[in-house]
Amino acid sequence: MVVRSKRWKRLVGAATAAATVAFVAACGSGDSGDTASNGPVTLEFAQWWGAELPAGEFDKMISDFTAQNPNIKVKLLSAPYASTKQQLVTGAASKTLPDVVGLDGAWVNDFAKQGAIADLSKLMTDANYDTGQLASQVQVKGKTYMIPVVNFVYPLFVNKELLSKAGVSKTPSTRTEFLDAAKKVSASGGDVKGWALPLDTAVPNGIQNDVMSWLWASGGSMLAEGKPALQTPQVKSVVEYVKSLNDAGVIAPGSLTMKEQDKVEKFTNGQVGMMIDSLAHINLIKKNKPDLKFEVAALPAEDGYTGKRGIPYASWGIGVSNSTKHKAEAFKLVSYLLSKETNAKLSTIANGFPGNKSAEPDFSGSDPLFKTAFDIYQKGTPANEFTGLPKSEDLMRSFDEQLQLVLTGKTGVDDALAKAQESWSSVIE
Repeated sequence: MVVRSKRWKRLVGAATAAATVAFVAACGSGDSGDTASNGPVTLEFAQWWGAELPAGEFDKMISDFTAQNPNIKVKLLSAPYASTKQQLVTGAASKTLPDVVGLDGAWVNDFAKQGAIADLSKLMTDANYDTGQLASQVQVKGKTYMIPVVNFVYPLFVNKELLSKAGVSKTPSTRTEFLDAAKKVSASGGDVKGWALPLDTAVPNGIQNDVMSWLWASGGSMLAEGKPALQTPQVKSVVEYVKSLNDAGVIAPGSLTMKEQDKVEKFTNGQVGMMIDSLAHINLIKKNKPDLKFEVAALPAEDGYTGKRGIPYASWGIGVSNSTKHKAEAFKLVSYLLSKETNAKLSTIANGFPGNKSAEPDFSGSDPLFKTAFDIYQKGTPANEFTGLPKSEDLMRSFDEQLQLVLTGKTGVDDALAKAQESWSSVIE
């Protein structure tokens, strides 16, 4: 899952030299710091979460865990996302990952194939863990290797003033309603368009967030038993639908080179009526345009669809090193972070949604739109099939290239999907 805004407040600056040195030193082995076999166990936990949360909050949470489990000590290795990624990729290759690791879904397939992260399915079975409480799991060949702890979702953003001005009184709930609203907004005058679609192939996450989201919203899948399934009627209908939006002239100009931040800027400036975007941008939009009246809603589904709607998401995921000598203790920490009370607290301070289906964040101090989005999240199901796939960014890019050929009239939908299927099949075993 390679998404520029895939976490709530990602700090992409380089880690300080001290943090990097500490991280490298700590990652020397999967069980460094252990005492005698009958003494307390020390778990190293590497993640970027502590760097993105209010200072000291994550440390307090971990201190509560160690107070409840006096035989387990936890050494937090907190660094910005970019630094954490670099160190974990290196650690996975050399089989020297810390005992517990924060994971991005885009790393899971490679780490699992390298044998660097443990099969959590087995650990959950060994611990008699109730998997029914989990909102989602990330699997490779039927085995769970990552559990999303906090989820950050991508609903539909709607400029209420633009829709109202265009005579649209109801937020679109179906594809037909969305196309109709987009046409009316585009016809309202000026340089306003109904929808923004970022398809820059350099950062092809628009395929995940803005294209395949239409498929997942209607319960569809781009995979069949883990293999590419891009020539199905469901996938074809999505591409044809996006083409119909393009043919109707309702997509903001420049989409073939547009990046996610450009889409957000156009929405903030009142140049597009609707977009699919991360909740991470609510506060940013309100800061830059305090008077903008907008709402969030579930993604429109195929006409007549009555099932649960998939909603794109990105996560703070968690996994266990395959080389740690303390898998049972490591899973205790995992299960603690996913327990109802702890998960609700962590989700609240992260401005995200829980990985435990029974947990509910405290929205009393948040923008009301977060509560609206949480209601959407609870009624639907988290959906992101790129998570756990090998070379997921390359998959998005090859699909993007074919979609661009369709939108520019250089190829047909069937031919584009056939070529994308061939490209994907060479990557996904």
